[in-house]
Amino acid sequence: MAESVVASSASSCFSRSRSRSRSRAPTPSHSGSLTLRITPPFSSPINHTHLREPLSLFPRHPPLFLLVQSPATPTAASALDSDIPHPQGSSPPAETSTLLRQWDSLTAKFSASSNIPFLLLQLPQIILNARNLLSGNHSALLAVPWLGMLTGLLGNLSLLSYFIKKREKEAVVVQTLGVVSIYVVVFQLAIGRAMPLPIFLVTSLVVATGLLLNFSNYFHLLPPSLWSIWEDFITIGGLSVLPQVMWATFVPYVPHSILPGSIACFIAFVAVLMARTGKLSEKGVRFVGAISGWTATLLFMWMPVSQMWTNFLNPENIKGLSASSMLLAMIGNGLMIPRALFIRDFMWFTGSSWAALFYGYANIVCLYSFNCISREFFLGATAGLLSWLGMALWRDMVAYGYNTPLRSIKELVYGP
Repeated sequence: MAESVVASSASSCFSRSRSRSRSRAPTPSHSGSLTLRITPPFSSPINHTHLREPLSLFPRHPPLFLLVQSPATPTAASALDSDIPHPQGSSPPAETSTLLRQWDSLTAKFSASSNIPFLLLQLPQIILNARNLLSGNHSALLAVPWLGMLTGLLGNLSLLSYFIKKREKEAVVVQTLGVVSIYVVVFQLAIGRAMPLPIFLVTSLVVATGLLLNFSNYFHLLPPSLWSIWEDFITIGGLSVLPQVMWATFVPYVPHSILPGSIACFIAFVAVLMARTGKLSEKGVRFVGAISGWTATLLFMWMPVSQMWTNFLNPENIKGLSASSMLLAMIGNGLMIPRALFIRDFMWFTGSSWAALFYGYANIVCLYSFNCISREFFLGATAGLLSWLGMALWRDMVAYGYNTPLRSIKELVYGP
């Protein structure tokens, strides 16, 4: 979740989501229980005992995943099974155990500190948009793709529902701020006619309904049946919107069509219905849950793609991007990478890395290519990102007592 801040949340989301490392449970994200870990911008130090359960989309089924993690033996999750525990095996030597505990503590602090850049992520873009609107330069707002903002908004709203259910107060605050800040940008785009009015009105209705239902549930004012319907809605909605947004990004090079979203909506509806009625095996229910988590992650991951495509089609509008927002997106997502690598969460790592590289840094490259930022700014961002990624891989290798960082990457993707 990657200002033409499109990632806001991003990216931030994407991150936001995923960065949640609370003293009780590393959640997910992006933020989402199907364990949504996405991205966005929420997190706090976490303890070493983690309980993760899937989004209660299917009330007739018990929690699908139970994960207990000790500081000495973090659990690894591979690829699409990021939510499924893969025990590391026997305990490491005392020296390695100490290094693991130290790195565990540091990565938790890094993840928690990502709240700061994520909370500030939209502010530069909001200020820049306001200046362009006041000066009558509405065309500059076209640099902010409304499709990208819409994906980030949906991702944050899904993550908000997840943390509301978990009663994670800090994450609820961050995700709410994320939803509100992105909506402000969307509102500015609608004023500047950079976003179709009918889509803005529908978005406003969904956001208002989502916030009302979420906080009604938080204060125990919402019937469980109604909350269950909302959870099903965001699951089906997320899976439906993703292919439609991906298709719409490339219009007019592809014909206008609602077919991608319609097909995905039908498939998602059937899958949720079968899971709720007990017509899927345990593996099938788990697969549906994993798809939902990855859908939220992919929504955030698509934001930088949408932004890059906008830059390619309208290079003259590149000045409408906020370099500060891009830098904040890169920093916020980058801070979550060490934690995702340490606990071997492939979904979280994928979303955070993608947003840091292809939303934050890639847009900085675009700004530099069009002489919108100084050479010093570009070189500083480049050196900082490469140094951070190198440090994360090296420290993880040392903490686990490995001889090469490639082993950490292998465990991240395939499991131990």
